Amino acid sequence: MCVICFVKALVHVFKIYLTANYTYNFRSWPVDFRWDDVQGAGSGHRALTCAAAAAGVWLLRDAALGGDTQGRPPHGARSQTQCLLQQIRELPGQLASYALAHSLGRWLVYPGSMFLMTRALLPLLQQGQERLVERYHGRRAKLVACDGNEIDTMFMDRRQHPGSQGQGLRLVICCEGNAGFYEMGCLSAPLEAGYSVLGWNHPGFGGSTGAPFPQHDANAMDVVVKYALYRLHFPPAHVVVYGWSIGGFTATWATMTYPELGALVLDATFDDLVPLALKVMPHSWKGLVVRTVREHFNLNVAEQLCCYPGPVLLLRRTQDEVVSTSSQLPTLPPSDVEGNRGNELLLRLLQHRYPAVMAREGRAVVTRWLRASSLAQEAAFYARYRVDDEWCLATLRSYRECCQEELEDQDWGPHGPSFPWLVGQGLSPRRRRQLALFLARKHLKNVEATHCSPLEPEDFQLPWEL
Repeated sequence: MCVICFVKALVHVFKIYLTANYTYNFRSWPVDFRWDDVQGAGSGHRALTCAAAAAGVWLLRDAALGGDTQGRPPHGARSQTQCLLQQIRELPGQLASYALAHSLGRWLVYPGSMFLMTRALLPLLQQGQERLVERYHGRRAKLVACDGNEIDTMFMDRRQHPGSQGQGLRLVICCEGNAGFYEMGCLSAPLEAGYSVLGWNHPGFGGSTGAPFPQHDANAMDVVVKYALYRLHFPPAHVVVYGWSIGGFTATWATMTYPELGALVLDATFDDLVPLALKVMPHSWKGLVVRTVREHFNLNVAEQLCCYPGPVLLLRRTQDEVVSTSSQLPTLPPSDVEGNRGNELLLRLLQHRYPAVMAREGRAVVTRWLRASSLAQEAAFYARYRVDDEWCLATLRSYRECCQEELEDQDWGPHGPSFPWLVGQGLSPRRRRQLALFLARKHLKNVEATHCSPLEPEDFQLPWEL
């Protein structure tokens, strides 16, 4: 019996060794596309210089990182001694933050980059890759980002057979979660729905090199978008960016940086990492956790989302226990929709785009609507306020036409008049509530699923467009 067990174990180890070859072979794979291969291709985005490339692409910095310096004395007003003392006082905190970020912090935020997890998943990764190649004729490619990291990608082209509704003419770029790989990740939903799909792995995941910090992730996303536009030759208006969970950071970064992209779909995504980090870490570590997240993992999804002027759809999973802070509220179960961070994402988006509609009555009624935990409750709440969809559409279209006549193509972006819109001024409180509910329902869709459940193909939809 022991001999049989030994033989079985030996066969299992041999299989793992064989499946590991796909990673090792990819290291010697020729480079298919580089971040600077867009020169002379009609790109509207200026190529980085060598010095800028070493630093990486541009990231949005908020006030927590020193973006807002109002009220601070100018550098000349502070003596060199005061500056030196301040740096000395901050040094222990900086060292502790750096140590936490590059050890436990990275493993918690991006567990998929751990060597042991990658080794354990190697057989599944190879099976998933074989399925994409054999069933969907996937093409694997190695991209090189501006920081030198090699990014592992897989492209499934449906343009030759676009389907009855032309889904295959659109490319969906899929941004995986913190333990997701394109071989077995969120790309299955748009792929089975008939779209052309481009999947990629975070730095340090699968065949990609590097470490998955926000700067490296953004650098990788930059070369992926350029690859889609300038090598695969998809028109920007036909490119949809789909981000699941922590992939919402790179998805919103891409649409913020390339606002001409066609649409954005965010699935089970949060607004900011700080509340979720505080949920899992000891309360006594609050100061260190906040500093570590802001300095090393500043995944400011909501801020980046508000910088994109195109169509947006948020998918909120009603049984999501990961991006919910309900566990911090003793009266709510861990997966209650009231604590879902996607709620804050929607409120931030609507307040930025339609400030007049979301003032007072509008925000209050949308907040109550977000408490609906089922499709039946949502429909009942919507019917209670007797929302007239036709009137809402007419009001928004009328405002858009007025802007078009007044602006005469000035400040007119690829998706129409730039936000914020002042529509809603002068409306009665009842009308503002109706318009706010109409906009909320168009921008957020409930999906009855847990955080890690695969999204059904019929639940993957393109955002609403006016």
